[in-house]
Amino acid sequence: MNTPAPQRIHEALHDEAGFFFYGAALLDAGQTPYQSFEVWNSPLLGTFFRLDGAFMTSERDEFFYHENLIHPAAITHPEPRNALIIGGGDGGAAEELLKHPSIEHVSLVELDGKVIEIARTHLQAVHRGALDNPRLRIHVTDGLNFVRQTAPRAGERFDLIILDLTDPVGPAAELYTEAFLRDCKALLTPGGAMTLHVGAPFFHPDRVRQQIADLDQVFHQVTPLFVHIPLYGALWGMAIASDTLDPLALTASEVEARIRARGLAELQYYNGNTHHALAALPNYIRQLLGR
Repeated sequence: MNTPAPQRIHEALHDEAGFFFYGAALLDAGQTPYQSFEVWNSPLLGTFFRLDGAFMTSERDEFFYHENLIHPAAITHPEPRNALIIGGGDGGAAEELLKHPSIEHVSLVELDGKVIEIARTHLQAVHRGALDNPRLRIHVTDGLNFVRQTAPRAGERFDLIILDLTDPVGPAAELYTEAFLRDCKALLTPGGAMTLHVGAPFFHPDRVRQQIADLDQVFHQVTPLFVHIPLYGALWGMAIASDTLDPLALTASEVEARIRARGLAELQYYNGNTHHALAALPNYIRQLLGR
């Protein structure tokens, strides 16, 4: 049997720019009712995963994304108990959330059950068993309906809501709208916060500007964060949105104290200094966002 030759895997960031990783070998591929998927392995990234030709996560660099999506908001909250993840079927966001000892329940709502199946088979180094944690409840269903119908009917409220979504095209597009952000806000407890990714400011300026503007219309306190993510090939934007929580009200030493008190282990990126550094906006981003 011939071993397939390593390949160069490309992704476009813009009509005029893109990036690639070399040396990848295909492990699995197929089509679900919602999207195409590929699982690859490479010397640099280890096992990595793509949907509709877009890089999603890799076992070697996932901490750049998941730690910064989760911990700045979770540390700012004094005692998060209930959390909701929309998307996040790879389990990486859940794994970071479940490090916080006060967390009692995490509801993970993933549209495509195949993503969870792929994570169980290929991405153990990303979720580290979180998909089988008894505090995690997995719902294979539409996140839009869960937020607008299922959770309100059940009287559920969440201290943290995480939108860990694919890019705003196809089934995910409506989950980035101002209307959906308002629906999410209605499910937050007093003192709760929402966090999400908003795109690459250099390559997606209109998208990033509009997403932050929509958040500003819905929440009193919006904190943009930016971090370079190797797998995404760019400086990438995230945001924490709340009516009451201000991540920058905590000093670096207070963040470190909470990290120690909560026993957060194996953090490869996030600490007290990066908590503030993520929110230090370069001038071009200040101009883009009007801040």
